[in-house]
Amino acid sequence: MPEYLTTKEVADLCRTSPETVRYWRHIGTGPVSIKPGRLVLYAAEDVRAWLEELHAEATEARTA
Repeated sequence: MPEYLTTKEVADLCRTSPETVRYWRHIGTGPVSIKPGRLVLYAAEDVRAWLEELHAEATEARTA
């Protein structure tokens, strides 16, 4: 079973606020989330993939 992170844990990892992570979820730009009931969770694997994608985009933009 994959490890899941809370909104606060994702915010801490990204060095931002939980409100920003909620905003990313609202506009559809953040990592994939699931919502069992009222709790929002993020698979650690999905968060890592999302961060790697952002890094790749930033690297590509810098070398272009």
